[in-house]
Amino acid sequence: MALFGARFGGTKDAVFSSANIPAAMAVLVIAIGAAYADHQSKIVSDQAARADVLVKVNLIRAKLEGNINGNLQLVHGLVATIVTEPYMGQQRFASLASNLFGGDSQLNNIAGAPDLVVSLMYPLKGNEKAVGLDYRMDDRQRNAALRARDERKLILAGPVDLKQGGQGFIGRFPVFVPSAGNTERFWGIISAVVDVQRLYKASGLFDEDLGIDVALIGKDALGPRGDQFFGDIGVRKSNPVTAEVLLPSGSWQIAAIPKSGWPSTPSNAWFLRAIMAAAGALVVIPFLVTSRLIGERQRNYAELRRLSRRLELALEASAIGVWEHDLATNDLSWDDRVNEIYGKPSDGGPRGYSDWAGAIHPQDLAGANADFDRAVASRGTYSSEYRIIRSDGEIRHVRAKATIYQAPNETAKMIGAEWDVTADVLLNTDLVRAKQLSESKNAELGAAKARIEHIALHDSLTGLPNRRYLDQMLEEYTANAKRDGCYAALLHIDLDRFKHINDTLGHAAGDAMLVHASAVLRSKVENGGFVARIGGDEFVVLCTVNDDIKQLALLADRIISQMGEPVYYRGHRCRFGVSVGIAVDNRKDAEAKHLLMNADIALYRAKSRGRNRHEFFTEAMQSEIVDTKRIADELLGGLERNEFIAFYQPQFSAKTLEIVGVEALARWRHPKEGILAPDVFLKIAEELNVVSTIDRTILNQALSDFQGWSAAGLHIPRVSVNVSARRLQDEELIKSLRELNIKKGTVSFELVESIFLDENDDLVTWNVDQIKQLGIDIEIDDFGTGYASIVSLLKLQPRRLKIDRQLVIPIVESPQRRQVVSSIIEIGKSLGIEVIAEGVETMEHARVLKGLGCDILQGYAFGQALDSDRLKVLVRSRRLRAAS
Repeated sequence: MALFGARFGGTKDAVFSSANIPAAMAVLVIAIGAAYADHQSKIVSDQAARADVLVKVNLIRAKLEGNINGNLQLVHGLVATIVTEPYMGQQRFASLASNLFGGDSQLNNIAGAPDLVVSLMYPLKGNEKAVGLDYRMDDRQRNAALRARDERKLILAGPVDLKQGGQGFIGRFPVFVPSAGNTERFWGIISAVVDVQRLYKASGLFDEDLGIDVALIGKDALGPRGDQFFGDIGVRKSNPVTAEVLLPSGSWQIAAIPKSGWPSTPSNAWFLRAIMAAAGALVVIPFLVTSRLIGERQRNYAELRRLSRRLELALEASAIGVWEHDLATNDLSWDDRVNEIYGKPSDGGPRGYSDWAGAIHPQDLAGANADFDRAVASRGTYSSEYRIIRSDGEIRHVRAKATIYQAPNETAKMIGAEWDVTADVLLNTDLVRAKQLSESKNAELGAAKARIEHIALHDSLTGLPNRRYLDQMLEEYTANAKRDGCYAALLHIDLDRFKHINDTLGHAAGDAMLVHASAVLRSKVENGGFVARIGGDEFVVLCTVNDDIKQLALLADRIISQMGEPVYYRGHRCRFGVSVGIAVDNRKDAEAKHLLMNADIALYRAKSRGRNRHEFFTEAMQSEIVDTKRIADELLGGLERNEFIAFYQPQFSAKTLEIVGVEALARWRHPKEGILAPDVFLKIAEELNVVSTIDRTILNQALSDFQGWSAAGLHIPRVSVNVSARRLQDEELIKSLRELNIKKGTVSFELVESIFLDENDDLVTWNVDQIKQLGIDIEIDDFGTGYASIVSLLKLQPRRLKIDRQLVIPIVESPQRRQVVSSIIEIGKSLGIEVIAEGVETMEHARVLKGLGCDILQGYAFGQALDSDRLKVLVRSRRLRAAS
């Protein structure tokens, strides 16, 4: 047993001897390397597989982005057209939208929703169920529609279940159209539906040879946060390759894995492991053989290593110089490192106080001596930091620490160390300088930020707060007013005749007037009031009042009075006035911005009533706005539904009382209120810029009815049609008239006297000349109410002029009016112009006008305006009476 134990112990010592450590380390390194190589092989294999999947994913992503963006880009042009034609009808909408379909488009349909109600659709067939859809009432589409309106940008939603069946991605384009006061109003939503299945197919998601399973995440373009809407849910749980599909208003995430899943083991794993095992054997065996030979050599070097360790410690400490100072003799002993620090030769020679003191910077010498003397006196630790000047002039920073030691029977000595801290001192200096610079920059940035915020919230010309600042203050004022038990009030102020000053004296004069106006408002508004400039010549005063709103009227009157005072600019005496709209918070409106809207309505009323005055907003004004909006919506709908028809008032020869023509008059066949005359809708039609559309509709109907009369054998020589100023300014007017092939002498255009006479409008003049060349007669309507001159009549050379009813009606009782009418008739005859009198209410009017020489009579004495069918009955009955 003792022999076995000895042998086992010897074997154990041989195996675990230090000579075998290299072999053990080699085995460990080879094992780690093999494991690492195996791991890297797995990573490379996985990366190759993921790279292959990523290539396919990127192809699908590119197709999805291209198809989605391409489909939505097609609709941008339609949106831009609607901005310029906000009252577009279904026919026009369908004509424009049809151009977007075809080719590689995946568009299913395009819907227009003025005021968020779908009324425009292409194609209409198959999508009838969607017409009339109110987005605000549809829980599935309300949020996306309102989000597009509020964020004023395209919103992509989907996939969405469509009312007409199927699914689609819906791109909603908010449409804002120009409105009064250089503002915009929300028109509605244009929705473009992209067919889901066609999009997936065009993007390659149904490709049988794709080789990957794909999932799409991010319903409603919400990216990774959204729900998955395509593919197996297990794809997301299998460490998929992902990519972001960028959309116009968000993104989708596409995730994919191989159809067979990710490979668990690389194909070359066992081959690589065999190579690593062979290489390990070739490395380890020589180590084991040589380890025994190295053991003896290691023992020989043991003593050498001990000596080397002491040398290494000395070398590590060589960065610090060591010195010794005999306090009794003042002898100094420096090692080579101290000599190097002070720039002295490393000759081992003696050093004295003069060597140390002579090298210290003069400004630091007193402090260094004081530190030394203090340490000697207290028999404590010496610590000091100072600068030295080396013989080459270089300045270095040195730190010294020492302690006093006294051996038995020897003098006291101070033993210490010194080291160069120049780099540390310079670094600290740089850090302090950098900190100071950073603090200076931060202060400058703070000041710049304050300036930028002030500029962003104030008008650069007057220094007043701007519209952005006002929007912030509106909420604050209304909240404070409710808290304090009073009311927030807003005065919307607009300068009258400012444009005249700006146009005649230049923009500098206009700027001077704006600065003057801002000074007046500042002086009239008490502390606590808020004055802002929100537009070119528009200002706002925001304040709070108690129950007595007369304070606001007095404030407005003071502003109007002061603004009316003359202002002198470079010798010019300038005058302008102001109109003021006043609104008081009634604590019913949901948003503070309604206060500004109400004041704007009141301002509009003040301007319409003569300017240079103030008006308070009332509920009646709001009702008028609502009624006007209702009539405007019904009017536009009526144009689309062809509710505007022509009525005809016959015109009779003053001599023979035979029908010599009819005047086509626009009437609105309202589905609820019956036949409406132009006085109900004409003003609103002018504001909507659709008068020319009504003119065109009445002209086309009149031509159609005229052909029907001729075919029925009714002798009606001509029909007169009213033409608006906007229609005369249409560059396409003549082209459209040529396409109608109007027979010469059968049609007359009635032009209001004030449209163009005494004006130099080249386009209008050219259009009138071209109309004459087409054989269409020109008549001047409402003559005597405008400002035409004889020269203008000579220049225009109309075929007929019509005396306004305001002049005709009084002629039976008023000799003065009779003389005026007689003079107009004489002027017409002298210029070869036929004269028509409208407003012939009685046969006495007809007798007087015939006596004065009038050519044609029109009025209730002979007949009211009739539709085409009743006009036929009238003409036939007169023919029968004449024959009998």
